[in-house]
Amino acid sequence: MRSRTAGMWWGTAIEAPDPAALARFYAGLLGWPIVHEEPGTTVVAPPQGAVYLVFQQATDYRAPVWPPIEGAQRPMMHFDFQVGDLDSAVADALALGASLGAASPRANLRVLLDPAGHPFCLCLDED
Repeated sequence: MRSRTAGMWWGTAIEAPDPAALARFYAGLLGWPIVHEEPGTTVVAPPQGAVYLVFQQATDYRAPVWPPIEGAQRPMMHFDFQVGDLDSAVADALALGASLGAASPRANLRVLLDPAGHPFCLCLDED
């Protein structure tokens, strides 16, 4: 977008039945602080950047299904996080409240589900 200038923020919004709890999960997973909170909305952002994740209240929320099943709520998006040690990253995510997804498409990544059921991937850095 031509109107964007250096320092402008960007981000994504994620619906959840309990946005504050889901924000705390991702804040713990990423080591990012919660930078804004009000009823129905909580924002997590890295301390050094202009990116954010906002978690918004969804009263009729239906968790997506992974892997997708015809007729069920499909994942509309997912996060990919590159990690240096896949086993320890999975263990950290599980300790924060994630669960393992039913399937992972490649050996160097794991699909997990956050506490609201959104899938996310931990991808091994194989450089």
